Amino acid sequence: MTIGAKTTYLDYNASAPLRPQARTVLLEALECEGNASSIHAFGRKASGVIEAARKDIAALVDALPANVAFTSGGTEANVTALSPIWLRNGQPFTLSKLFVSAVEHPSVLAGGRFSAEQVEQLPVDANGLLNLEILREKLGALPEGETALVAVMAANSETGVLQPLQEIGVIVEDAGHLLHVDAVQAAGRIALSQPMIASHSMAVSSHKIGGPQGVGALIMGKGDLRPAPLLTGGGQESWRRAGTHNTAGIAAFAAAARAALAEIPSLETQALRDQLEQELRLEQPDLVVFGADAPRLPGTTCLTVPGVVAETALIAFDLAGIAVSSGSACSSGKVGASHVLLAMGCEEDLARGALRISMGWNTSADEMQKFKREFLRIAARLQKKDRARAAS
Repeated sequence: MTIGAKTTYLDYNASAPLRPQARTVLLEALECEGNASSIHAFGRKASGVIEAARKDIAALVDALPANVAFTSGGTEANVTALSPIWLRNGQPFTLSKLFVSAVEHPSVLAGGRFSAEQVEQLPVDANGLLNLEILREKLGALPEGETALVAVMAANSETGVLQPLQEIGVIVEDAGHLLHVDAVQAAGRIALSQPMIASHSMAVSSHKIGGPQGVGALIMGKGDLRPAPLLTGGGQESWRRAGTHNTAGIAAFAAAARAALAEIPSLETQALRDQLEQELRLEQPDLVVFGADAPRLPGTTCLTVPGVVAETALIAFDLAGIAVSSGSACSSGKVGASHVLLAMGCEEDLARGALRISMGWNTSADEMQKFKREFLRIAARLQKKDRARAAS
């Protein structure tokens, strides 16, 4: 996306630009009066908008509309699911352990409502894929009668690497435990089926697919099984999440979801990514693409060359009118070695140079060529300085 004549936006994994369809619906909905919990005509109209939106959000992961509970975003959805108390047919039961992969989003690594002693990180391989044998061992070693929650992301926000969700789901289900999937980066970008994954909950977010910020959802799996609510008080969302509905945001989220699902068969962003990586390798044989040997999101690449420092490169790109990042936007305020890349076994100096380029619904081939030109220029300058420092 271009913002003005000279700015190129390549940070969709942080937040995608608002889609025209979502903008139109958002503005229209803001003109409507009424609280969706009110019983008068205005309230019923707002409630109808929300119920219609559930169908569109459920379609993102092939789920049941009744299982969609709207939240303020992906982080709230994750924290809601990461609870040591879940309800089965309305009756509470306790989870003794939370297993998370070492490359999770900060909202999952923090453990939600589990105590620090209950949270254990599981290792990944050099591509960032969860070690399934260790997952089996950890679940199998739990005392009889204990139930654990496994939390894993569908797609990594930094590298775009896709976890083998169906295999993970089988392992967790066969062992009799629960699975939460952070699908924030994947929903609306790749085909997902919650029943096929056999997850008990999934987190999705509006602004990652071109909807407004501040809206998300926790989508439950089959059966009457759900985490204890994070926000309590009113009976909104069938007592799953208290608080007045963001009706306009939810309506726009649904519009973005419809548009995103219609685009999923397209391979345009993958072609742009693959072309970029191929052309950069020709110019920079020492190019490192993190997670390149694993399945990835179509429009995400995380790369660097030795001698590049991300903090300096990001400033140079910004001055050149190109918006990229060095990792999760939720870790902004500092540019350091990514915990994701370190967990993958990457050396710290190389990890400090990693740049994430993420594309989406409005990315053009011209923008990718602009990035390539600037990357080669900036990398050459930084490598020259690095060699000079090494020689002094």
